[in-house]
Amino acid sequence: MDDKQKNIPQLIEIEPMQDGYRWVAITAMLLAIGIILHTVSPNVGGVTPNWTIAMYSIVINLTNPKLSQAIGIGFIAGLTLVPSSKSAFPLGNIASELAGATVCCVLVKAMLSVGLENWKLRPFVTGFLATMTSGGVFTFILKIVLNLPLNVWIYAMLPVVATVGVLNGLITYLMYAPVRKLFYVQEDKD
Repeated sequence: MDDKQKNIPQLIEIEPMQDGYRWVAITAMLLAIGIILHTVSPNVGGVTPNWTIAMYSIVINLTNPKLSQAIGIGFIAGLTLVPSSKSAFPLGNIASELAGATVCCVLVKAMLSVGLENWKLRPFVTGFLATMTSGGVFTFILKIVLNLPLNVWIYAMLPVVATVGVLNGLITYLMYAPVRKLFYVQEDKD
């Protein structure tokens, strides 16, 4: 070897960690499903499940991401909801989904730290509280933007948020196990 060849760094091939970026693929897939369902779901009596919150709640429960990753998930969710929003102020989705994903992440981390990783109601609770946070933030922004009286927010808007919260908690709970099974599927290596 001459001096030029000694100074050239050797390429080292590193095998990627198994499932290293599976959470990104699952997140993208579930957010896409959430956006599609959010767009096509009809409004029944002023209530529509927020499929996007349910989907990112599932992802956060499955992957236990870093807080910064959960904030990224919330930001992307909020951005993607803006064009499909049926509300008077679609940009409020960005702040509300940031808040919802953050609360979901903090709750998951807290529950895992106290040994509740196998608690069957964890997806319901996190989906419900993420929706309550997101919906509370969103409707409060809407109250301010539209200059609505506080009574309208408390007695008309928040009960709808609570109803959607229960629906989203149920959706998160019911879909968690099938998505978890998909997330942990291993390919046969023949």
